[in-house]
Amino acid sequence: MIVATTIVLFASSSARHALFHSTAYDLAIFDQAVYLISQNQTPFSSLMAVNILGDHTAFIFYPLALLYKIYPDVHWLLFVQAISLALGAWPSWSLARQAGLNERKSMAVAAVYLLYPAVFNVNLFDFHPEVIAVPAFLAAIVAARLDKILWFCAAIVLILSCKAVLSLTVAAMGLWLLIFDKKRNCGLLALFFGVAWFLIATQAIIPYFNQGKEHAGIGRYQYLGKSVLEIAVNLILKPNLVLGRLFSLETFEYLALLLFPVIWWISPRHLTPLISAVPMLAMNILSDIPAQRDLIHQYSIPIFPFLLVAVIANLSDSNQQIFKLPKILEKLRISSFSLDRNIVIWALIAFLCLAKYGYFWTIYLEALDTLPATKEAISLVQTKGNVLTTANIAPHLAHRPVVKLTQAHTPPANLTEFDYVLLNWRYPGWMSDRAFVQNLVTQLTNNPQFQLKYQRDDIYLFTKK
Repeated sequence: MIVATTIVLFASSSARHALFHSTAYDLAIFDQAVYLISQNQTPFSSLMAVNILGDHTAFIFYPLALLYKIYPDVHWLLFVQAISLALGAWPSWSLARQAGLNERKSMAVAAVYLLYPAVFNVNLFDFHPEVIAVPAFLAAIVAARLDKILWFCAAIVLILSCKAVLSLTVAAMGLWLLIFDKKRNCGLLALFFGVAWFLIATQAIIPYFNQGKEHAGIGRYQYLGKSVLEIAVNLILKPNLVLGRLFSLETFEYLALLLFPVIWWISPRHLTPLISAVPMLAMNILSDIPAQRDLIHQYSIPIFPFLLVAVIANLSDSNQQIFKLPKILEKLRISSFSLDRNIVIWALIAFLCLAKYGYFWTIYLEALDTLPATKEAISLVQTKGNVLTTANIAPHLAHRPVVKLTQAHTPPANLTEFDYVLLNWRYPGWMSDRAFVQNLVTQLTNNPQFQLKYQRDDIYLFTKK
């Protein structure tokens, strides 16, 4: 199951990339950073104008750069993402077996993990280091329950290296392990390391690499404060600021999306594992960015491991021997099926309803008419010179110190800083439009320092003489 899922996920993300639907935010950002590290250069993101460690303090990029030393290719990131997401089925199965579920039910739990819509959707959305933390969270719980302290600490270190904000989830997991799972040592370790790393990352590392500023993500919570500490204080002293968001239709819809794939297999009596998910859930609900409240983007993926642990706890409850099937399953006349089959069937129904596989015959085919010309133009970019291009082409040209985007609201101040300008007038890309691209084409045509190297199907490649 893990091998098959890895193949499907890797093939899907690779196909999306080949069709020029991967984007600068975030694939080009991380690809550029890992490439620069592999070349022993400073991982400064020209797209965000910040050292990559000033973004999320993701030290995981340094071991990932070893893969680029073998051969620098963005598909390494896509492969690591695919195998990381698929590997989560293994500790999911282990947790089910630890909880006393039989082999068939444990396999059904693993299938629920692999069929959870966010797993497929997040894999399609470029690359994000926090996907590596998903199996690590589940493995940490397995290690805690086996009292394997060293393995538990290794999993925690891996999680913290993926993204600074995951430290809050680690701390919350420590609280749950300490109070409810009765794993005192592991709980205290997670609580200590989570809180300590959050303070070190947000108050020292990020400001150091970000010109004294805190993380840009703070801007998503401006109504709560202008710094991490101010936001924390206002959450306690001014609860009225958040109550309206907590009890809203949008929040209800978000929770419904999260719970729908497992709705029949959870119980209020077994929701304590979700204490670990409270920080991430709260950040998503309170954010001004709607993308944090869907199953398409990466923001919800750290919640899922603990949702699955709650499912396992409910299924293993000795008092929960018989589950009343939802009416939709009864109408499908599968009431005679065993519980493990019903679990898998519902997971498959949820996948068919919420997974974005349909993109492959809809939006991912929108730019096919310019695809051959785009590939030809990219092949003519033969040096590591500075590039100005669109958001969809940038991930194919990120292996250089400087790659920037054509953004209509912030036109380049000095075109001569670029050695190559690659434009797609027909599909201008994110933050751009045809009028802006046409203006750039006119400027470059009239600029004696540039020459038109390639033109076909509204694809323009200008090179500096």
